[in-house]
Amino acid sequence: MPDLSSVPFLLIVIVVIALIFDFLNGFHDSSNIVATMISSRAMSPRAALTMTAIAEFSGPFLFGVAVATTIGSEVVDPEAITSPVIIAALLSAIAWNIFTWYFGWPSSTSHALIGGLVGSVASAEGFSTINLAGMEKVLIALFISPILGLVLGFLTLKTIYFLARGATPGINAWFKRGQLGTSLALALSHGTNDAQKTMGIIAMAMVTTGYVDEFHVPWWVVTLSAAAIALGTLSGGWRLIETLGAKFYKIRPVHAFGSQLTSATIILGAALLGGPVSTTQVVSSAIMGAGSADRVSKVRWTVARDIAVAWLLTIPTSALIAAGLYQIIRLVAFRVI
Repeated sequence: MPDLSSVPFLLIVIVVIALIFDFLNGFHDSSNIVATMISSRAMSPRAALTMTAIAEFSGPFLFGVAVATTIGSEVVDPEAITSPVIIAALLSAIAWNIFTWYFGWPSSTSHALIGGLVGSVASAEGFSTINLAGMEKVLIALFISPILGLVLGFLTLKTIYFLARGATPGINAWFKRGQLGTSLALALSHGTNDAQKTMGIIAMAMVTTGYVDEFHVPWWVVTLSAAAIALGTLSGGWRLIETLGAKFYKIRPVHAFGSQLTSATIILGAALLGGPVSTTQVVSSAIMGAGSADRVSKVRWTVARDIAVAWLLTIPTSALIAAGLYQIIRLVAFRVI
């Protein structure tokens, strides 16, 4: 850990807000990891959340920080990043996460953070400061990943059914035990992808406050971010767990196993490539894909529609909130300081 006496006050403020965002990210997204495991009765809720939290903490140490680099240095012009911009982006994402959690909507914390960052920077310096190449990389990852989740979830279930043809109902016990591995892989991939978004923000703030000269992610940032998302996961967002685990259709062990395997593959692959995908989108679409492998009418598509609306609203809404917050922070708080 750095010597706190040498750390700028604004950096400490930003780190605290970023860790609150990271905690809420874990709290909000815990449903993505454990919902199918709990719904299929593979593990008890507390055991599932505990195992997931440990894996979430371990992920960034095992698979690197490529996503943190994308978030922290490739989305907007580094010259346009100031402390008020970062604070406005984080507060916007926090507000949206709390709002969607309250109503039980599995929205994307990744979308909220990206929207907040774009909105606050645009409010401060104009749209010319947005890095179109970096945004293209982010948007491709965010919008292609749910399509992959739907298609691969469908294909994975069809493949499992083909390989398990002629099996007795006792195979469900194997699918329950198999979820220990697939859910562990999913939790590791989520910790690898999502905790890095907070790391990228903190590393960005270290540059803007003058604490360091160039963008990099030190070990203490990795540790704090991993710990915050793990604690949030351990707390569990039960409203969202109910939505993902019960409202699409009655999830059996085979659906849980297939959707977890699909989600872990997509999320970990994106993390290694530096693409900040939405875990919520990937897991939700993989669950829908797995269910539609039985029959399309099995899935309650009205629930999927409601979630899709929340997804579409997230980036523009969080951008507008961040733009307004930036103006308030600039005109009020930072004048006082």
